[in-house]
Amino acid sequence: MMKGLSNPIENLNRWANGVVERFSFEIAVLLAFLALAGLSLSYLRGTSPSALPNRSDIPRTPVLVELFTSEGCSSCPPADALLEKLDRSQPVNGAERIVLSEHVDYWNDIGGKDPYSSHEYSERQSAYAAHFRRAGICTPQMVIDGHSQLVGSDERGAIQAIENETKFAKVPLTLSAIRFESNNKLSLHIESDPLGPSVAARSANLLMTIADDSDESQVNRGENAGRTLKHVAVLRRLVEVAKVGKSDKVSRDLIVNFNHQDQRSLRIVAIIQEPSAGRVLGVASARLPN
Repeated sequence: MMKGLSNPIENLNRWANGVVERFSFEIAVLLAFLALAGLSLSYLRGTSPSALPNRSDIPRTPVLVELFTSEGCSSCPPADALLEKLDRSQPVNGAERIVLSEHVDYWNDIGGKDPYSSHEYSERQSAYAAHFRRAGICTPQMVIDGHSQLVGSDERGAIQAIENETKFAKVPLTLSAIRFESNNKLSLHIESDPLGPSVAARSANLLMTIADDSDESQVNRGENAGRTLKHVAVLRRLVEVAKVGKSDKVSRDLIVNFNHQDQRSLRIVAIIQEPSAGRVLGVASARLPN
């Protein structure tokens, strides 16, 4: 009788041993998974945003932001402040905002002479109006890459327009060897790649601008009388220096007359632009400290 029970008992032992072995295997697999998960977590911690490349390491598309403004216009100071914000904070990923403040002269008879104004900038704004098929001009107006325009204080619209322009590849353009010579002459070297087959225009204008890094003035007349106004990248000189074609590279040394007696810090901005104030195809900037 006892001998007859030995087989069921042995079978039970074998079953129990099998359960233990399977359970041990599953525990081992679970422990291995947890160890692997721990290694993965450590790796992720090691590659947290603080360890990733800075945004400054990522190539950015240069975008030209022009503001047509005037110290005689009461609506302009908020736009001036927005231009400074776009310049200082650089809020759009993938974009390098290159800003210019262009003071028009048609407010001078109303609010007193704007010391930074020029009829040349009023004419540039009028050329943009024709390009955008607008009936007239007004301040403040912001123009993004010669391709879109908006009210100069419209921050949301400006950021959206800048983001849109990052999708457009620019013609490579560089500035170098910038220095002042004697007798108020600024010398520099400028290079531009050709327009290439993707650009519809057969040629484009290569412009060079000189701008004060920043300016501040006390307004005595007009709508802003009594206010201290601040500006960034105030345009002081705009000249066409060459034509950029479809196949030939531009490389040349330039000498430009410019009165720099006040020894202010300057910004040098080069622009490749379709004729008649068309789309900006390339833009680059450099700083010249005082």
